[in-house]
Amino acid sequence: MAIVFVSPKQRQKMFFLGITILFLLFLSIVGTVVFFSKPALTLTETIFKKPNIKIDFTVLDSEQVKESSLMGRIQKQFTYSATTVKGSQESGNVFAATIEEATKKLEDEKLTNISLEEALVGRENPFTSYYAISSLTINTKTK
Repeated sequence: MAIVFVSPKQRQKMFFLGITILFLLFLSIVGTVVFFSKPALTLTETIFKKPNIKIDFTVLDSEQVKESSLMGRIQKQFTYSATTVKGSQESGNVFAATIEEATKKLEDEKLTNISLEEALVGRENPFTSYYAISSLTINTKTK
């Protein structure tokens, strides 16, 4: 029989210790190269090339542009309540740019005692659903 002075456990321990030391040595070398390296120098002057842009203003002299009309003022919605010539109460909506124009339109329709109010357009919270279910009812049938 052969006499072995180093036990298998001791060999295994030395093997793993050697691999661990080599791994830590590799990591330290890579770490020093990465952390202590400096970026390559580049030119700091900026280069601006002015583009050659030509605007053709002759389009503004064309017949199509000359014949176009300006956009009118935005119409607001007003809610009104008024009395007709017959004496009955009438209410509804009228669209006009200002409250004075809305009053003039209603007076042209022979309405008196006019009360106008600008209608609030839109919603307070635009992210709420249009068709929100307020309460859920479940029908149960017993047999």
